[in-house]
Amino acid sequence: MDEKDRQIIAAQQAHGRLTNQELSQEVHLSPSPCLRRLRMLEDAGIIRGYAAIVDETAYGLPITAFVRVRLERHSEAAVGMFERKVRDIDAILDCYMMTGDDDYLLRVLVSSLQDYEVFVRQQLHQIGGIAAIETSFAYGTVKRGTVFPRLD
Repeated sequence: MDEKDRQIIAAQQAHGRLTNQELSQEVHLSPSPCLRRLRMLEDAGIIRGYAAIVDETAYGLPITAFVRVRLERHSEAAVGMFERKVRDIDAILDCYMMTGDDDYLLRVLVSSLQDYEVFVRQQLHQIGGIAAIETSFAYGTVKRGTVFPRLD
């Protein structure tokens, strides 16, 4: 991957609905080589897809919870089961494996605090093998980026 590929990726991250003509102008390439590079980035799995960035509150999910999870056991079976179950829960948008005291950090979107309680009781607790759950609620967003930092 070279600098021109990174420019194409940054332009797509910032403005995913650009036409090839607009993209080629933004990255200073003619349309054919630009499209060829874009297709190669997609075919290689570097660009994995395209998505709309939606306002959570307007959609009806104004509550963002960051949930720290510690497992009882760290056997391959216990970790595998937890990760499989998490992938099936729609309210969990992101799940990160963590260093430190907690094993996982989840980003969860819900419509209300009552909905969060239902999520914990009926979905998270049902996974089993969880030693501890700690939750922090975001009450605002200062920055949420979609464009990777520039590599120098």
